[in-house]
Amino acid sequence: MKAVIYCRVSTEKNTQESSLERQKEELIKLASLHAISIVKVIEERHSGYDVDRDGIIEAIALIKDKAASIILVQDDTRLGRGHAKIALLHEIQKHGARVLTLNEKGEPELSETDVMILNILSAVEEFQRKLVNYKIKRGMNRAIENGYNPLKNLSNQEQGGGREKIQVPIEEIVNLRKKKLTFHEIAATLRGVGYDVSKATVHRRYREYIDKQEE
Repeated sequence: MKAVIYCRVSTEKNTQESSLERQKEELIKLASLHAISIVKVIEERHSGYDVDRDGIIEAIALIKDKAASIILVQDDTRLGRGHAKIALLHEIQKHGARVLTLNEKGEPELSETDVMILNILSAVEEFQRKLVNYKIKRGMNRAIENGYNPLKNLSNQEQGGGREKIQVPIEEIVNLRKKKLTFHEIAATLRGVGYDVSKATVHRRYREYIDKQEE
């Protein structure tokens, strides 16, 4: 197991320095006791009510990159307070990681309200994922109904499905636009075959193309 140790105090006062040092020492001992490898020790002076903290963002980034699967904290208030704590717990759980606390000798105990909020957040996120997939599928189906064949028209399919393609295929954007697809549907169609593009990007590239043609 690999973990990030996260220590936090809420003020810049020098008197808080000893608290940071104590948190670090105790958490290092906890990691050693449970044979947990320490990837990084992060110390931060910032309010726990704020999610926008450089230290906790770095810790989450290590979790996302699979460099660690555990965040060790003295107690769950060090992770965050109020809505910030719930948002961070949701983000950590979403990536299959855990928070272990020294005070509770395991995962933090959550209130029924906290558990309910986390379940709601997960349900909303799952719904949004399904909605995005539906829009991609709908855009692709409409394009095919209008005679569009992605395997025939896209020039760099050899890169493999699902991989990000840096170049935006302006020819295909123009082609799909001629088939009366909206910019949203064009973006969804291109994402379906691996191009990481937004509606705004599609619209901008199309306008640039039209402007050049008019010149």
